[in-house]
Amino acid sequence: MRKLSSYLAALTAFLLLAGCTPARKEVPYVFPESPVAGESQDPSVSEDPSSDASGDASADPSGDASSDPSTGPVVAGTPCFIWIDAAANSRDFFFGTDKIRTDLEKAADAGFTHLIVDVRPTNGDILYKSSHCDQVAWLGAWTSSGYKKQVWDQSYDYLQTFIDIGHELGMKVYAGFNTFVAGNKNSLGNQGIVFRDTKMAALATQLNTDDGIKSAMDTENEIFFNPVHEDVQAYLIDLLKDLAAYGETGLDGIILDRGRFQGYRSDFSDYTRKKFEAFIGQTVTKWPEDVLPKGFKWDYDKGTGVPTPVPAHYKRWNEFRAKTIHDFMVKAREAVKGVDPDVDFGAYVGGWYGSYYENGVNWASPEYNTAGSYPSWATAAYKDYGYADHMDVLVIGAYASPARVFGSSEWTMQGFCKLAYNKVKGATMVVGGPDVGNWSTDGVTKNEEYEAIEKSVKACADACDGYFLFDMIHLKMEPLKWNAVKRGIAALNQ
Repeated sequence: MRKLSSYLAALTAFLLLAGCTPARKEVPYVFPESPVAGESQDPSVSEDPSSDASGDASADPSGDASSDPSTGPVVAGTPCFIWIDAAANSRDFFFGTDKIRTDLEKAADAGFTHLIVDVRPTNGDILYKSSHCDQVAWLGAWTSSGYKKQVWDQSYDYLQTFIDIGHELGMKVYAGFNTFVAGNKNSLGNQGIVFRDTKMAALATQLNTDDGIKSAMDTENEIFFNPVHEDVQAYLIDLLKDLAAYGETGLDGIILDRGRFQGYRSDFSDYTRKKFEAFIGQTVTKWPEDVLPKGFKWDYDKGTGVPTPVPAHYKRWNEFRAKTIHDFMVKAREAVKGVDPDVDFGAYVGGWYGSYYENGVNWASPEYNTAGSYPSWATAAYKDYGYADHMDVLVIGAYASPARVFGSSEWTMQGFCKLAYNKVKGATMVVGGPDVGNWSTDGVTKNEEYEAIEKSVKACADACDGYFLFDMIHLKMEPLKWNAVKRGIAALNQ
């Protein structure tokens, strides 16, 4: 059996081949729907993630989280959220409800108070009932025979199952919604509405590539819509309304993920150009050079995407994109609350605010003066498009390595949470925490990794309003991680 490190190395290789090079080692890995066509598959991954212990000599061979000395569910106190990725967990959850109950019981026993259940994966299809989009037919997951289709027969209501069992166990259940995704390409087949509907394909984002402006349909494996386009926004609002209707049957909240542009090269369509020109009140004479030069490369080491020399409209472009996402979030909240005012509305974002503007997002409070801290890329008006005051909860990815739990700066778990809390300025509840599987473990032993998970709970929760962990699959792959986070939550609520 290949150890976990080999498994993650294979998945990391996928990202590199797919052209999704992370900004830094700590930037979150996004579970793929399947490998890029032609990529070799890993045949040695266990069929059952929970059967793969860490490989450490001290690992508990029983793999039973109940062997931890802390027993029984933790009394609910500080909010503790766990994310459940649809694709990564599909081989357990697409074939009946028994494994859903088993894993949610483990989550409750560990002390998690909130579930975020991914119901719109990155292919853009859905795992809930709506007349506006097809339900998921299949997702890809690693098995002992490689990366295989996990076919969902739709014999049960996926989201409602999590709601019912989660509530039985005393947890709140939120739906995770990948927002501006449109489809993806992979070795198992292309998925998403952009491959079924030519009108929707025309709404795919246009990217400013080294070879000119091109549709993501032609250049990317993960395809985003153009967030600026009104038709895209209307389509997503319809999907969110149908999702909010689950409030009648117990849904507690909705968390928008990927509520952003597809990186700094998006969107350069003629449609967006006209909208931008109307926003600044003048014609852009050189497009895209007066906004972002063709072939410009973001400097991730410096955490900046500021070209030299600075294009004439660069800072207004950043402001325009932040306004686009802000205004959509306002519409989305109004739509959700219009269906059920008791359904919480929130978003997941990366904690690296200093470079997150790459994605056209200002998740801070409008009271936070962005230009005061980041004058090289933010206008004085950029702060006006902070959207934290429209959220009931903001989930912060504090995705530092296990060697960097404590600190006050970005790229430490605690620092991410502290800085986010300060930028939000009390506008909403802030919860943050690590990705406990897709992180760099260079120079870190297994025992140190488990200790980092345990310590991350209090380090993050004390720095904001609660704790967040990505993703359940990593706990299932290494049961000692269940034990570590359980100890951390127990200590938090003592």
